[in-house]
Amino acid sequence: MAPFLQTVKSFADVHITDTGVDTPEFLAAAEGVVLLFKLLDNPAFALVVNDLEGNITKVRTRYDSHTTQSTTLELLIHDEQSDKKRPATEGLMWLLRGLSFTYKALHAAQSNPSTELATAFTTGYDGSLKKYHNFVVKGVFALAMKACPQRAGFYTKLAADPDGGAAVPQDKLNEDLNAWLEGLDKIVKGMQKVYKENGYGEV
Repeated sequence: MAPFLQTVKSFADVHITDTGVDTPEFLAAAEGVVLLFKLLDNPAFALVVNDLEGNITKVRTRYDSHTTQSTTLELLIHDEQSDKKRPATEGLMWLLRGLSFTYKALHAAQSNPSTELATAFTTGYDGSLKKYHNFVVKGVFALAMKACPQRAGFYTKLAADPDGGAAVPQDKLNEDLNAWLEGLDKIVKGMQKVYKENGYGEV
């Protein structure tokens, strides 16, 4: 194996063309986010993991059944608008909300080296998913934020090679993580615009 960010698809490497965001590449990168939350090793984040996996499945199901019409996210949701039910459009909307939470949480952590993950993830949640959740779900997330691991331990996991190889230097880790986050933010903001301009819902 290799250090974490070298084993998952970076959002920085997801192709964006005139027709939109490459669907299979985006889904591969989104699956990396699931693995990232699993790396946190926090049972309280099971809700986040299940939500991400469920919404990835909805988008992938549409892609697999309508591949030629779904090569990009934009084409996929546009094609589904003619259907009575639109599970992929809704699934992608919630997936993008979860990715926005991920971006804002990790961006908060990257912006201030002294910020602990509990604080960074609370900041990310308050600025993304919180407004869409009811009282019960907000409580579950509040518990998850408090149960975040220590920052140092998490970053050590990100840098480490599980097979005992050399860990990624901190400068390289920050470079890769920042590129991953910038790519993620670009896609989320672009898709937020697509949803809003076409009346697909609020991301």
